[in-house]
Amino acid sequence: MQLETLHARRVLAGDRRGSSWPVRVETEAGVCFTKLRGAGHGLPALVAEIIVAGLAQAIDLRVPAMALIELEDGIETLDRHEELQDLLHASRGTNLGFQYLEGARDFRPVDVEAVDTELASRIVWLDGLVQNPDRTPRNPNLLWCRGELWLIDHGASLGFHHDWAAVREPTIRRIHDPRAGHLLGARAGRLAELDERLTAALGRDVLRSVVASVPDEFLAPMPGPDPVGRRREAYVAVLWKRLQPPRPFVPAPGG
Repeated sequence: MQLETLHARRVLAGDRRGSSWPVRVETEAGVCFTKLRGAGHGLPALVAEIIVAGLAQAIDLRVPAMALIELEDGIETLDRHEELQDLLHASRGTNLGFQYLEGARDFRPVDVEAVDTELASRIVWLDGLVQNPDRTPRNPNLLWCRGELWLIDHGASLGFHHDWAAVREPTIRRIHDPRAGHLLGARAGRLAELDERLTAALGRDVLRSVVASVPDEFLAPMPGPDPVGRRREAYVAVLWKRLQPPRPFVPAPGG
C-alpha cells in the first residue's frame, strides 16, 4: 500500500473538537482532513492511523483514502488562531491527510440499531485487535456518508508503541472483551462466527504490506543494523501474536 504525496497549498480551517487539532488543507487533489505531526500525540498517532486504516481496508471496512501531506513553513492559512500558527510551524514536513468526505455527518448513539450485526462485529473485532480505546458513545469516531459507515480517528490505537520496553507476551496476549464500552458492542453478536475469516484476511504478508506503507521518518528506530526495518518487524510481530488462537479479544462462542 503506497501512499500518494500531496502538497498543501493553504490551510482552510482547524478542527478544535479533538485534542489533536487536525486541519482542513487544500491540495492539488482537493481538500484533505490532515493530522499534524506536531500535535500532542506526535508521530505514533500517525503510525497508528496508517496501520489501522490498512487493516480495516483488508477486512472490507471503509476508511477515507489516505495521502501524505507536505506542509511548508509559513503556509497561508485562513485560520489565524495563534496556537494553530505554532502547531503548523511544528508540523512542517510530512503529515497525514485523509479524503474529506463532503456531506458526511457524525454517527450518533441513536444510529446503532441501523448498523448490520455483521458490520458491527467486523468493526468491534478490528478495534479489539488494535486495542482501540475509542468508538465509545462519547467518542464514536464513525461517520455516515452516502449511506455508508466510515471509520475515522485511530490515533489512540496500538497503545503499546508508546513504551516498547514494556512489550511482553503477557501484555500482547492480555484477554479483554472488546464489546465492553464499545458503541457497537451490543450489535456485535457474530464475533466468534466471523473470527476465522477475518483472521485469514490478515496473513503475515498483509501485515507487512500495511506496515510498509508507514514512512520511515514516522517510525522510532531500533538499535542495531536496519533500525527502521526492525521497528517495522516489531509492529508485525505484535499484531501477528495477537492474531494467534485463541485470540485474546474474541469471546468464546456463547460468551
